[in-house]
Amino acid sequence: MLSALVLFSIFCIYTFDELTPLRVLPLSDFAQQLIYYLAVLFIPLSISLYIARSFVFTQRRMEGQLLEVQRLSKQSFEQEKDRQTLLARQKETLERQVAERTAQLQESLDELRTTQNQLVQKEKMASLGELTAGIAHEIQNPLNFVNNFSEVSVDLVAELLEERQRPADERDAGLEDELLSDLSQNLTKISHHGQRASGIVRNMLQHSRTSTGQREPTDLNALADEYLRLSYHGLRAKDKSFNASFRTELDETLPPVKVVSQDIGRVLLNLFNNAFYAVQQRYQQGEANYQPTVTVQTQVVGRKVEIRVRDNGTGIPDEVRSKIFQPFFTTKPTGSGTGLGLSLSYDIITKGHGGTLDVDSEAGQFTEFRITLPMQVA
Repeated sequence: MLSALVLFSIFCIYTFDELTPLRVLPLSDFAQQLIYYLAVLFIPLSISLYIARSFVFTQRRMEGQLLEVQRLSKQSFEQEKDRQTLLARQKETLERQVAERTAQLQESLDELRTTQNQLVQKEKMASLGELTAGIAHEIQNPLNFVNNFSEVSVDLVAELLEERQRPADERDAGLEDELLSDLSQNLTKISHHGQRASGIVRNMLQHSRTSTGQREPTDLNALADEYLRLSYHGLRAKDKSFNASFRTELDETLPPVKVVSQDIGRVLLNLFNNAFYAVQQRYQQGEANYQPTVTVQTQVVGRKVEIRVRDNGTGIPDEVRSKIFQPFFTTKPTGSGTGLGLSLSYDIITKGHGGTLDVDSEAGQFTEFRITLPMQVA
């Protein structure tokens, strides 16, 4: 391009007359034309050389970049290979750790199940212990009746034998009939109260056994009434100073329902014990004109059976109410409860019988537990 510019300048000097002073050597027309063509030829030549040079530089740069890319690719491949090797080692380590942790967790789970079974058995035996005092009181009543009517019956038999030993003309047939009638009534009462005592013992044995899960036709009214009395007398045996009233509002139209009677009895016993404990705590506060009362109510609601246990005790605070069915949670002092009673009761009702167990309470006023069971009539 510089040569073309010089040639164009020479051509202009010899072409324009105004530039005659700048002419150094004389040039012929042919020489001037040659200079002109050379100047024109140098322009594309210079451009071609420039493009060729740029192409060479670009090619060299691309070759360098290609080599760099190849180097980086090889480096990346080696890094990926190392990473895969590291991942494989980490995977093996994690699999080994997972296997070890799984074995530890399985062992812990087995220990937890064993401990849970022991705690459940402890809770069952604790409730059985609470039943003992109530059972002793309840069984004493029918035994007293059996003893009293037995003594009276012995006297009646002796009097009848004495009358039978009289001469035939002196015997009083009306008196004999009366004695036989009284004796029959006494034996009927002895049988009734004997069966009552036998039923109490049978229920105690059922409560102490492990539940088989067999559902049997059960009179829920009788079950609720019996466990309410047993719970109350059990509490009275522990604290002679405590006294409370309890009421039953039982639906007489309630038919026998298929349930696991041992389990439902255990639930009712837990609820009654908690209710009497709550009214006892409020009673000990010395509140004026306070009458501790526990009520159990049964009723048929559509195709379901509803059992309500209500007390006018200390109530349950709002911040505690959502936790009462959690295992090991208790509001009682240390050593007074295992914290499993309501949790087991909730599982028995919801999982074992497909029902519901809800609570409604107001702190310092009342607590009401509501059991709902499907009506599986016998």
